[in-house]
Parts: sequence; structure tokens; C-alpha cells
Amino acid sequence: MKPRARAAAPLLLALAIALLGSGCTGGVEGTPGAVGLRDPYFPGLGNGGYDVTHYGLKLDVDPAAGRLRGTATITARATQHLSAFHLDLAGLDVESATVEGEPAAVNRAGKELTIRPAASVDDHMREGRTFTTVVRYSGSPQAITDADGEEEGWLRTADGSVALGEPTGSLAWFPGSHHPSDKAAYDIEVTVPDPLTAVSNGQLVARRTEDGRTAYHWRTTEPMASYLATVAVGRFTTEQARTPDGIRLFTAVDPESAAASEDVLARIPEVLAWSRARFGPYPFTSAGAIVERTGDVAYALETQNRPVFPGPPDTGLLVHELAHQWFGNSVTPKTWRDMWLNEGFATYAEWLWAADHDDVPVQESFDEAYDSDANWEFPPARPPAAPDLFDPPVYGRGAMVVHRVRLAMDDDKAFFALVRGWTAKYRHGNASTDDFTAYVEEETGRDLSGLWDAWLYGGNRPAREG
Repeated sequence: MKPRARAAAPLLLALAIALLGSGCTGGVEGTPGAVGLRDPYFPGLGNGGYDVTHYGLKLDVDPAAGRLRGTATITARATQHLSAFHLDLAGLDVESATVEGEPAAVNRAGKELTIRPAASVDDHMREGRTFTTVVRYSGSPQAITDADGEEEGWLRTADGSVALGEPTGSLAWFPGSHHPSDKAAYDIEVTVPDPLTAVSNGQLVARRTEDGRTAYHWRTTEPMASYLATVAVGRFTTEQARTPDGIRLFTAVDPESAAASEDVLARIPEVLAWSRARFGPYPFTSAGAIVERTGDVAYALETQNRPVFPGPPDTGLLVHELAHQWFGNSVTPKTWRDMWLNEGFATYAEWLWAADHDDVPVQESFDEAYDSDANWEFPPARPPAAPDLFDPPVYGRGAMVVHRVRLAMDDDKAFFALVRGWTAKYRHGNASTDDFTAYVEEETGRDLSGLWDAWLYGGNRPAREG
């Protein structure tokens, strides 16, 4: 009997290998979704085979211990017949996962989770079908040092924490498909000990207190890229209001920054109205700001609906971050190579504001940017590598590209109609540099390849008046 048993083992192994090779894993048909979306700078970011439509995040935060316990309910539509799929998550411990209520196998390799659904839910994993995954996880979320040396992810502050996600930090606090091309709606419920407050994106739809802890439920119905999601926990002074056209405002300010922020934050309705006239209807139903105390974070970020500021902002910074609600948050880049579309337009908004309010002509701002050698280190549409995404050419030279389009059109009314058309065409979607250049040429009826070659892609500084 023993020799026969030994002879059978290779046959069983060969059968198992054959089944795996045919895409059958434990009875689940289909093929695995891709690991990463091959972004030019972050090839492993995001995942293939599905499109997330909604994140339901329930987070229990213990700031004193630096701990987080989370449940992520992820609703997605399969774009292929999936035998397995991937989620991005850094550092935290996964306790369990289910797909359509059935336990799923979870394997981990670095920042990648591989989820293998049970065979019983195979029908839900077919192309075009919607499926729901629930991941329970916990641990001490960490800051991530990104390519340019800045910290993002889950950042500890003097009285709590704040989550900042650009470009990859969101994977530090919830599992998902963390590429800007995969936008979704969000419900984020955060429970914190009193007297701390938890602030996130969208609208505050519920708040309940029990046993000295309060749960804050925030809802974002418009699509949002994961890098724009935030959770800020701390001792905030909060205010709620509405703009004359009905946009809900919510501001949360660290008490140490409150007095110095008051006058600038009071201008949010004014800035939104001014921006609407130039860029088109405000793309969301809520707005506001989160202001940390100076020293808690190192930079501002255009988190959707309410940007995060690293201390009391000045008006120019407020204009920049609110402009991002159109450029970056509503019209989101297809890949990180298209980042200049975010920063170039937001910087140009600062130039426009300075012209309208500070008697600084846009041409003067253009000339100052043109004279800065830092803006000519590389073309804005071709940053050499990930560390360069936040360098001056993306901002200053990106704004120069926008201004060169305006000069080429030689008609301000037509130019601003063009901008409003751009934000309307790609509202709540994704757009690339190629989309933008094709759109401008189609709308103007002109071949602007010389402009793109010189200002957007060229390696040398073109003539100022060229």
C-alpha cells in the first residue's frame, strides 16, 4: 500500500498545478485582477479588474495609544471575471475579509493584499457584476515618507492626528484601490474620545455620543480620489454656515490657530463666488477648511471639500486650495504624470486673484515665473521621476502654459468660456494632458502644437514673446 500512496502523490500534485494554471483556485473561475495600474511614477498603485464605487469606512481611533481599528466595506464593479483581486494597504494588520458575506482568503506581500473569494460567490465576480468586500483591520497607522522626502499617510499631531494622502498616503489607513483614476463615493464614520472632534470630507450626516466617545459620520456623494480623503482628529473649534447659493460650509480650526485664521476663512464664500464666475459651477455641495496648529503638518493639501492647512493660511493659499476643488478634485488626473493640470491651474487662479484684488497684472506674475530658473528644470508634462512631481515647473511653468493658451486665444471672454467648458466636460471624472491639448485645439479650431512643444514639453526656455 505504501508504494501506491507514494505513486499517487505526484499525480495529485500535477492535478493541483493544472487546476491553478487554468485559473481555477478552489473552484473560483476567472482570472486574478492586475497588481497595480502601471502609473508612470507609481506602477504598483491601484489595482486592476474592478472599479470601486463606494467606500464605507468605520474607524475607531485611540489617539493616546496611536491605535486604529477599522472596518472597510468596499463596493466595486468587476471589469473582468475575477478569481482574485488586490487591495493596497500599508502596515496595518488584517484580521478578516469577506466577499459577499462569505469568508475570503487573504494573502499579503508588502503593501498588497490578495483577496480570494469563496467559490460560492463566483457569480458576483463576473464582469459587470457588483460585489461587496468587508475587511477588518487594526494597528498603529504610520506616516509614509514619499518620494520627495515629505511625510504623508497618518500623521500624529499635538492633540490627535491627520490623514493626508497625496500621492500614496491613503493606503496607510484604509485598504482600497489607491490610484487617482479609481474615484468613489465615501461614508467615513470616525469614533474618538471626548472632547476630541473627528472631521472628514463631505457633509456631517450623524453624530452620536456614548460612554465618553463620539462617532462622527461624514458622507461624500460626489466621486473622490482616495488621495483626497482625510480624517483630522483633535481639539477643534468648528463652525457651520451656508453660502448665499446654498453650499454648506464647515470649518474646523485648532484653537491656537483660530484668531489668526478668522479673517481669511471668512472669505471662503467670496473666493467660491469669484471662482465660480471664472471656472464654472462649484462641483460639490459642501466646502470649508481644516486648520491645524503651526508645526503639526508641513504643507497644505486640497483634501476634497475642505482643504487642510498647516496653520493660519493667507488669502493666496486659500485661493489656491479652493481652486483645486475644480482642478484636481473634480477634474482629477488620469495618472500622476498629469499633475500639472492640478497645480498649473491652481497657481493660475492665484495670479488671477492677484490681478483682481491686489493690482498685480497676470502678465507680471507670468514674467516673474518666467524669470525664475527653477521653473525651467524640466517640462511640466514630463517630470523626470516621482520626487519631481511637487517641484516648481509643475506649478509655475504649468501656470505659464495656461497663460500662453490665453494669449494665443487673444480673447478673454472666449478663454474663460474654454476653462468653464473644460471643468464641465470632465466634471467628477479624470483627464490627461492629451485630453487637455485635444480639447483646447478642438474648441479653438487651431493647431497649437508649437505652443505645446515650447511651453508644455520643451526642454529649453522659449522666447518670452514667442
